Order: sequence, then structure tokens, then C-alpha cells
Amino acid sequence: MKFYAQALDLKDDKDLIAEYENYHKNVWPETLEGLKNVGVLRMRIWRVNNRLFMLMETSDKFNIKKFQEYADQNPRAREWNDLMMNFQQQIPSPTGEWWSPMSLAFDSEWFD
Repeated sequence: MKFYAQALDLKDDKDLIAEYENYHKNVWPETLEGLKNVGVLRMRIWRVNNRLFMLMETSDKFNIKKFQEYADQNPRAREWNDLMMNFQQQIPSPTGEWWSPMSLAFDSEWFD
């Protein structure tokens, strides 16, 4: 299993944040199916204020470039991403990616 941790901000507007959360309580079935088809086993997003933290758990065969190709080429995935971008804004990142990749700073299992 592989893990990907990423961060992003929502626009700091309580109505937009509520709408964003509502969409995520009612994710389109095609979106969930698409994630599974590219090897995402589980995706979780946490929020504090307007900061988001996403953790993706993927199969060992998961390829981030193929995931991005799917997101760019599948019309329904593109539609979802375009819709979500109305609520989101980047955080400073050396990579310039929309969702900023995070590096692992601590793992309690390092000490086992």
C-alpha cells in the first residue's frame, strides 16, 4: 500500500466551506468509481478552519501520473475538479502543484 498526504486551502468564506462540505457528503458515484479504478483504495480529507489535509491510500500499483491523466482526460472527473476549484486555493508550495504534497515528518512506528 502507498500513502499520499497533501494540503490545500479553501477560500475563507463560511458559505463556500459549507457548500464544499455538502458536495463531499454527496460525492458523485462516478467520482468514487473513478478513484477506485485508478487504484485509490481510500481517500480522506480533514479540515481545520479553511485548511484541508488529504490522505490517499492506494494500491502498490498506483501511479500518480496515470491518476493525473485520468483526472485531466475523463470528462466527469474534470467537471468535478473544475467545480471544486471554485472553493479552493493553493497554499505556498515549492512544487507549484494545486494540492501541495506533504513529506512525512514523524511516524511512531519508527521507534518500534
